[in-house]
Amino acid sequence: MAAGKKAKNIGKSVKGKTKEVTGKAVGNESLETKGRAEQAAGDAKQAAQKAKDALKH
Repeated sequence: MAAGKKAKNIGKSVKGKTKEVTGKAVGNESLETKGRAEQAAGDAKQAAQKAKDALKH
């Protein structure tokens, strides 16, 4: 996996987790939901990139 893409995907997952936790702490369901969605998107992109890399080798 390209280091830049890997870092970007991990960053998106971490950012989503941060939003989720913050939303939960302050009772903001909208922020919590956005965080979960962002985290899932980052995880999905990471999985797709890993699968793509597996096919190359």
